[in-house]
Amino acid sequence: MDCNKRSYCGFLSKKDTGKTVTVSGWVDTVRDHGNLLFIHLRDIKGVVQVVFDPDKDVDVYKTAESLRSEYVVELTGSVALRNEDAVNPNIKSGEIEIICTRLSLINKAKTPPFNITEKDMMGNDAPVFNVDEDIRLKYRYLDLRRPAMQQKIIARYKAIKVIRDYLDENDFIEVETPCLTKSTPEGARDYLVPSRVHEEKCYALPQSPQLFKQLLMTSGFERYFQVARCFRDEDLRPNRQPEFTQLDMEMSFVNEQCIQDLLEGLVKRVFEKSGYSVKMPFARLTYEEAVSKYGNDHPDLRFGLEMVDVTDLLPDVNYKIINSIVNSGGLVKGLNIKGQAGHLSKNILQEELAKKVIPQLGGKGMTWMKMEEGRLNSNIVQFFTDDELADLVERMDAENGDVLVFIADIDHSKVNEVLGKFRLYIAERQGMIPDDTYALCWITDFPMFEKFEGKLTSMHHPFTAPQIDITGLSTEEELLSVKARAYDLVINGEEAGGGSIRIHSPKVQEQVFKILGLKEEEIKEKFEFFINALEYGTPSHGGIAIGLDRLISILLRTESIRDVIAFPKNRMAFCPLTGAPDFVADNQLKDLNLKFIRDLS
Repeated sequence: MDCNKRSYCGFLSKKDTGKTVTVSGWVDTVRDHGNLLFIHLRDIKGVVQVVFDPDKDVDVYKTAESLRSEYVVELTGSVALRNEDAVNPNIKSGEIEIICTRLSLINKAKTPPFNITEKDMMGNDAPVFNVDEDIRLKYRYLDLRRPAMQQKIIARYKAIKVIRDYLDENDFIEVETPCLTKSTPEGARDYLVPSRVHEEKCYALPQSPQLFKQLLMTSGFERYFQVARCFRDEDLRPNRQPEFTQLDMEMSFVNEQCIQDLLEGLVKRVFEKSGYSVKMPFARLTYEEAVSKYGNDHPDLRFGLEMVDVTDLLPDVNYKIINSIVNSGGLVKGLNIKGQAGHLSKNILQEELAKKVIPQLGGKGMTWMKMEEGRLNSNIVQFFTDDELADLVERMDAENGDVLVFIADIDHSKVNEVLGKFRLYIAERQGMIPDDTYALCWITDFPMFEKFEGKLTSMHHPFTAPQIDITGLSTEEELLSVKARAYDLVINGEEAGGGSIRIHSPKVQEQVFKILGLKEEEIKEKFEFFINALEYGTPSHGGIAIGLDRLISILLRTESIRDVIAFPKNRMAFCPLTGAPDFVADNQLKDLNLKFIRDLS
């Protein structure tokens, strides 16, 4: 096979009419007309129709009769125009076909466990691809033959190329950091790699290149990036992977605005290269604003439905449940579901949403009202005065056809959480989320610390700089009020990345470790090398990490990040293709001085 003489199936067109071409690929579909045999031949660039005519070459025709889907062939023939009534507008090469004069069978194929073709011979879409994901992952090499999957992986490559080019233009250099490193507390469990040479000791696979990229700033490189593989032994979630890829960046002598401006330009270019436009600058919300208006710190801004606090309007309301909550220091918040009164009946609101959906979201109940003929109606309006109802109409910006729903609870965080979840649920249920829209925003002013299981922990990670000098703070209340110089990038309700200005003072870094409960010996054991580095003239610096799997999944609107990863694990962090993780031989464990102890109790 002379690769220089090969033509790609998807590149052939009527301008090639009369040429003799050689193509290679997989048999996509076969159609036998008795006196003529047609196949679609597929390669990475597309498909082309090939005709086998016994009147022109009976031997080639007889060989072609044995062809089946997914056989690998190389063939030569002349390009001819199709008859007008046979033109296929659904494929790029639909105006031409190849009259085959030479056929070479490179390899046969067993019948695949699922259809790989995405169009039949007439150009019609194949049936909806509905194959169990574990079957797809077990035969991932076949799943990746499907043009739809190949397009996703190619789009991923192109997006990463755009990123590399952009960062190169902005004076960044790419530096690789170790994959065998030291176990340090960064928020998730490490994957450990026992050492054969260093008995009873382990490496850890990196959760991120965090410490190394900060050390590169100490080294004076000033602008670093890496398309980095990261590993986290996290609790299982549908859209997470134990190993993933992130765009990791760090810059010296910068503030938050510098990093955010640069990232906005990068994201804008990635989206534009994919045919989408985004507006700059991105919206900005503080952490408190996001939680208050949308119920979480990663709000979906593609639609309205802002949560509205109405607690102050109801201090003396005669509705017992709400009155009790308000006068106990609780919170009452509402949503205005604009224009949905005709679509949400009393039965749906009361029996489905209030009694079933809200409890599933963690709430105790829901109150609702409809705005009809200039007034609020429901089975509870008689418990509200005219002034209270008028105040609700004004505060909630209610108009005829709107539905108002309210959640009340003593626990303020529960109100935000439940109503925030309901906001997303009802928007999706009622088709209120626009297609082909991207809403991007920055979330800023996160708390530096949060309380978890009775202890203070970092909301981001322990290397994030505080907004104020914390060296004089000592009480828990003071520490919980400190804001961090952190920021998250959110796209369509998904956290796409996060970063911060880092601590560059060894004194502050040691204090943060102590606030988080690390003792002197632990700090020395885990971070002595890092604290030492900070003492040798580390510049102010900051950075960000963008989850590339998630960013590209959002960009391509895939159901899961697994669709943009060539060989992902399933939802149980298991690889159906290779069977990993798996048992290893006893002699391998012996080399590592390891033995698995099974609980026989």
